[in-house]
Amino acid sequence: MDAFGYLSVLLSIIIGLAIAQVLQGYRALLLARGRIRADPAPLIWSGLVLLFAAQAWWASFGLNARHDWDFADFVVILLQMGLLYMLSALILPDVPAEEPVDLARHFERHRKAFFVFLIAMLVSSVVKEAVLEHRLTSPLNLGFHVLLALIAVGGIMARARKIQLALALSATAGFLAYVALLFARL
Repeated sequence: MDAFGYLSVLLSIIIGLAIAQVLQGYRALLLARGRIRADPAPLIWSGLVLLFAAQAWWASFGLNARHDWDFADFVVILLQMGLLYMLSALILPDVPAEEPVDLARHFERHRKAFFVFLIAMLVSSVVKEAVLEHRLTSPLNLGFHVLLALIAVGGIMARARKIQLALALSATAGFLAYVALLFARL
């Protein structure tokens, strides 16, 4: 096994855990659907976390040609994947047996931490490119990172559900544009 294959195993496990966390949250919500007070913002963000995971896995394939790995390279990638997992762990609630679940209340309780982890993940993504490529990211890539970070800052500051919904929809549109422009092909 080459270095990339060896290192990618742990990263794939973390990405898989993040995806599983969100999918298990959907399953729990589905099974308790009669007790759920739905809110679109955390549901949209949860879908976006799945897209973040898919994009992280997709983009990591570009590292397969890399042969000169050191511990700092690995740690910066591992950090980004760990932050992605934390997003997935916070976005949907654990569903207790026979108790009502309010998605808006859960989101409000954890939104600041969620958005701080999102900002940290975005920063780690930019740092990752600087560490791995020994250069700053492209202006377009940096622009999308800044856009999502500003949306996250808005998410930290705003409590209103309508604003949270607008932020989730804006982040989704921005992230889909990001993927279409920068990561449509391997």
